[in-house]
Amino acid sequence: MSKTYKRARLIYNPTSGREEMKKRLGDILTMLERGGIETSTHATAGEGDASIAAADAADRGFDMIIAAGGDGTLYEVINGLGEKENRPPLGILPVGTTNDFARALGIPRNLEYACELITRQYARPIDVGRAGKKYFINIAGGGSMTELTYEVPSKLKTLIGQLAYYMKGLEKMTRLRATEVFIQAEGIPDIHEEIMLFLICNSNSVGGFEKLAPDARLDDGLFEVVVLKKCNLAEFIRIVTLALRGEHFNDPHLIHFKTPRMQITTPDYVQLNLDGEYGGTLPCTFTMLPSHLNIFVDQDGKASY
Repeated sequence: MSKTYKRARLIYNPTSGREEMKKRLGDILTMLERGGIETSTHATAGEGDASIAAADAADRGFDMIIAAGGDGTLYEVINGLGEKENRPPLGILPVGTTNDFARALGIPRNLEYACELITRQYARPIDVGRAGKKYFINIAGGGSMTELTYEVPSKLKTLIGQLAYYMKGLEKMTRLRATEVFIQAEGIPDIHEEIMLFLICNSNSVGGFEKLAPDARLDDGLFEVVVLKKCNLAEFIRIVTLALRGEHFNDPHLIHFKTPRMQITTPDYVQLNLDGEYGGTLPCTFTMLPSHLNIFVDQDGKASY
């Protein structure tokens, strides 16, 4: 009796994670084939290419899409699928410099096990955030400190990994500036503050800080929002130290709430960071889309990053 195969489109970034995908591609295709998944591939060629490839795969009726890369690749794939009525389930192979969302879902960096999760075909529905006309799966942010992630050159990220972020962060800490914002969010009074940054979280893994938004859930239909009011450098360092221990929410410089929808406006020029990528500028409306995508995960929830 012949075996019935499912069709997958593997979209991968050939430069992610010290070019690991290029080295392991043959092994990955073999593992997926043995698990009953017939896989064709698309190597991304530049910015926005993964979005186009994901939209095309959805239109062509693939049974699933597999995103292999870091958070940037996943962000583009999500944006390719976000508007589609037919959104195939998504597998993730985390081979990037940072893999915040994979960490939040317990999808391991071990590619053998990550492939096994895809072949098991247990899909979990997860929420997706929409920022204007763009989509994000992990976090949206703005303010002087959040700009550093897309200021780090991609080649530098590939070569020295997360150290690149810390180097850039230390440079920016010497020129912190406050931004005036107006926040209207469902369920809370309006906010008018000078702030250092805001973080709109869908998961509890934010830049490797798993205690920054510890109550964020991928399936509750709500954003967890953290706003840092205007502060000086010494206060900022103290708050970051508290956040590492998950003890920051009692600090008077922080505003913390949950909401399914919010709008932020400002008289200043404020760039948006969506899943670590440039996402335009304020003003913007942020809306949670409950159970918008299905992602292959460990059914028992025992996998660890």
